[in-house]
Amino acid sequence: MSAVLPPLQIGRHTYESPVVLAPMAGITNRAFRRLCREHGAVGLAAAGATGATQLFVSEMITTRALVERVPLTMKLIEMDEGESPRAIQLYGVDPVTVGQAARIIATEDRADHIDMNFGCPVPKVTRKGGGAALPWKSEWFRAIVRAAVREAAPHDIPVTVKMRVGIDADHTTYLDAGRIAEQEGAAAVALHGRTADQHYSGQADWSTIARLKEHVTTIPVLGNGDIWSAEDAVRMVRETGCDGVVVGRGCLGRPGLFADLAAAFAGVTYRATPTLGEVGATMRRHASYLAEFYGDERKACRDIRKHVAWYLKGFPAGHDVRHRLALVDSLATLDELVATLDATQPWPGAGAEGPRGRAGSPKRVALPDGWLDSPEMDEQQQRLVAEAELDVSGG
Repeated sequence: MSAVLPPLQIGRHTYESPVVLAPMAGITNRAFRRLCREHGAVGLAAAGATGATQLFVSEMITTRALVERVPLTMKLIEMDEGESPRAIQLYGVDPVTVGQAARIIATEDRADHIDMNFGCPVPKVTRKGGGAALPWKSEWFRAIVRAAVREAAPHDIPVTVKMRVGIDADHTTYLDAGRIAEQEGAAAVALHGRTADQHYSGQADWSTIARLKEHVTTIPVLGNGDIWSAEDAVRMVRETGCDGVVVGRGCLGRPGLFADLAAAFAGVTYRATPTLGEVGATMRRHASYLAEFYGDERKACRDIRKHVAWYLKGFPAGHDVRHRLALVDSLATLDELVATLDATQPWPGAGAEGPRGRAGSPKRVALPDGWLDSPEMDEQQQRLVAEAELDVSGG
């Protein structure tokens, strides 16, 4: 299944393939983005679009850590020399701090695109009013988007907003948030068709993406949730009318999905079906990129361990080698173990496709006391939200 879509226009940037890599904590670092770009280029080439661009966004960066120039954060916003356009996702809860972070990115030429995270359902984020909880406070949400756009716009850097349907079925926020983002100058909005209390369980409700598209009419609307194949992506666009798709868990251990997606939206039937040997080579290249990123081989090997099960999904690789790969501590050992894989094993089709990553189960969203009493932010809640980034580690 394929469907020709026009290029995705986000601010001054034109993307031949209307596909975005979703920011994922601990996953979409510089090394993984590079790998996805390489595979996406294969799909674009198959469609005759060599030299075209796709959008690959960094993992989430907290605005406070960026303003304070925390060393790990400054490491996470590093880009490859050939990475263009450069996109950073910011998580912020205070308009002043968000504005300061956007100003740093803009004036120091650290990115060409800023994405704002209003979709994180993690309890340590929502219990202080951040992430998916924040759009409930509609005017506070407006102030944050406004601050980011105000600092980025003079430098021609588009700001986009990624969000969820709402906190739960009784407290949906996406239509109001989409309109506010549009009014405040956001260049696009992306919607994950789940509420925060769903986390990643159940099925994404694509009808919400269609409704948002009806309400937000002057900027692109992107759809997110349960895209495990190019066929899923094409079906989402046909069912919702969205202007592009955002892909997260579907590419875990499967960067070749970006080749499939690029080709499908160019009307080409190309699909990546790597053998086990080719998958092993990709995993090894991923580890090499991680070693370059960290400047530390052991850190790279610790990182690649979590990707092993995703890379080998559906292949008859054997329990022993899977177990040993999940404990790998050097690139030399990784080479030895990859060499033991049956390189001729063909792509297992459905066994290697479909859902991947943890789905979890629905759970009540952790929120500040009285958060749902009013969409207005009181002084106590403002003080609490000011502390919301303190418990978010890493970026």
